[in-house]
Amino acid sequence: MPPTDASAEDTLDLRLTDELIALFAEGDPAAGLPAGGSPPPGGGPDGRLLDSPAQWGPVTTSAGVFQLVPVRVERDLALISRWMNDPAVAAFWELAGPESVTADHLRPQLRGDGRSAPCLGVLGGIPMSYWEIYRADLDPLARHYPARPHDTGIHLLLGGVADRGRGVGTALLRAVADLVLDHRPRCGRVVAEPDLRNTPSVSAFLSAGFRFGAEIDLPDKRAALMVRDRALRDLL
Repeated sequence: MPPTDASAEDTLDLRLTDELIALFAEGDPAAGLPAGGSPPPGGGPDGRLLDSPAQWGPVTTSAGVFQLVPVRVERDLALISRWMNDPAVAAFWELAGPESVTADHLRPQLRGDGRSAPCLGVLGGIPMSYWEIYRADLDPLARHYPARPHDTGIHLLLGGVADRGRGVGTALLRAVADLVLDHRPRCGRVVAEPDLRNTPSVSAFLSAGFRFGAEIDLPDKRAALMVRDRALRDLL
């Protein structure tokens, strides 16, 4: 019987196995791949699971002109590693330590099948944030919430202390969610899973038009599932 609670999530509570996630990847129509096909490393419109944020271009936000720039380890490792060693960041990302720790986090994404794109956020010409845009429906996260095909996830780190607590994160989250929805027409929702203890992050998502979906238990944290729906983007 269908649920009678009108407030219930209108999706099946499906937990994806590794095999189903692989099947989604192999036959993904958005990627233009035949079943069993293999996308090239790094992803992209020539067979990517995730369209290239490098091609999304700059956008004007209330904080200034902003653009996502794909990470290059040889250029960006020292900067990102320095951000990861900020105690306020390390408490939630857990990537403090030598540069090799950050490199080990970045390289599997850059050498993988394109389902996750690590990027620098450049505001007014200055790199000031780190982002991961990823296929949430093909991620282990999909085992913990009612995933829909083409759900796209966001991870965000604001590098500079001066950019925290004054609405910059909110402005950029809204802009990046809009970029995802504008450039990924099959994506109906942008999702995120900040740590429940990270109240400034949860608040920024809410202010950026995301809604609180649920509390979810992930292997490394209890998270707030945040959702920005395409159908509600002009209302929130």
